[in-house]
Amino acid sequence: MERNDRFTHITDWFSANMEIAETELHYDTPFHLLIAVILSAQCTDRRVNMYTPAIFERFPEPSDLAAASFEEVYGMIRSISFPNNKAKHLIGMAGRLVSDFGGIVPSEPEQLETLPGVGRKTANVIASVIYDKPVIAVDTHVFRVSRRLGLSDGTNVETVEKDLTSGFAPEIRGKAHHWLILHGRYVCTARKPKCQECGIRDFCREYTMENVKI
Repeated sequence: MERNDRFTHITDWFSANMEIAETELHYDTPFHLLIAVILSAQCTDRRVNMYTPAIFERFPEPSDLAAASFEEVYGMIRSISFPNNKAKHLIGMAGRLVSDFGGIVPSEPEQLETLPGVGRKTANVIASVIYDKPVIAVDTHVFRVSRRLGLSDGTNVETVEKDLTSGFAPEIRGKAHHWLILHGRYVCTARKPKCQECGIRDFCREYTMENVKI
């Protein structure tokens, strides 16, 4: 099956079977989503959601977080992975929002990437979820699933992102990002993919290669 055909079939299936596809991180403002996404690096969304309500209440605006001490922020996130670095990043991010962006979370990925703790993946998440920008964030789930399905042969995040951007229409890229994340999180898992439960297995390159009849 050609790659373009895979994109077509997979898009059609998800459109029919996963009409609602959105982040599982809880948030109420763009600033709070940015906090949650930074905290979610190498940590599950479920765990992040356990701690963010208290963080959001304590720091409703960037200026509140920018003025916080490292010790306070660290104490609130110490049970999340890499709390030392993340505490520094959160305070630095908030300070940069105040000093460079008037306390507003910018909409362009290139601007977002200038913030401490914000890499390309985080920038694309914020740009697509909050501002509906036609970009695709590639995390470990998206990277793994895209290669298994045959949507990309890329060996790095940048190449996979480029392939997905080319294959998915601009108006569905944000949703496609969540289709692939959720599929990787609950069906096409890293160690034991649930192929017998997968609705797109017939369009999956890895599945068809393993089950081809000689």
